[in-house]
Amino acid sequence: MLSRVSGPMYRPPANPIPAERRTAGFTMVELIIVMILIGVLSAIGLSRFFSRNGFEADAFSEQVRAMLRYGQKIAVAQNRRVYVQAGGAGLALCYGAASPCAAADQVPVPAGNNSGSGATRALCTAGGSYAPAWYCEGTPAGSTLTFAPAAQAVFFFNGLGKPYQGSDNPTTSDDASTFANLAFSIAAEGGTRSVVVYAETGYVN
Repeated sequence: MLSRVSGPMYRPPANPIPAERRTAGFTMVELIIVMILIGVLSAIGLSRFFSRNGFEADAFSEQVRAMLRYGQKIAVAQNRRVYVQAGGAGLALCYGAASPCAAADQVPVPAGNNSGSGATRALCTAGGSYAPAWYCEGTPAGSTLTFAPAAQAVFFFNGLGKPYQGSDNPTTSDDASTFANLAFSIAAEGGTRSVVVYAETGYVN
């Protein structure tokens, strides 16, 4: 005689998941839409991630600041005029007012060589040849260099480090200067970096 086993009996779930729902997945259309969205986002994100324009503009603004400070320092150390010749293509330091700067008037780079970038090689030439030892830098591709007031794109520091407009011709070291505060603006990727040369003191910030 079989004995009855005591205990709760197995009962199936009240609402079992239908077989068709257990095996359902993404449709082909949904997968294609997701892949297209991922591709679009990747194209936008990666292009901005790998763009070097912003980094190069930052580096160039620091180069501009360093060049201006060095120009003033050399003018004081050697008690002579040092000209800053600036334009949209870049800027350079010269001992003479002539533009283009004569090879003999080129202020040498303290480190021995300038950056050697493509823009610098195109701008910093003497007699048709690239001058690597000249303290001259070209505006990197993807950046724009402007100044305000534009009339002061060429100016010089005298032996006291005081800035003068290129058209000024002081006869003594303390003659009045018509130089006003000069702001360099380096723009790239929607941002602007500023470098300012202040009147009277020639302080660069």
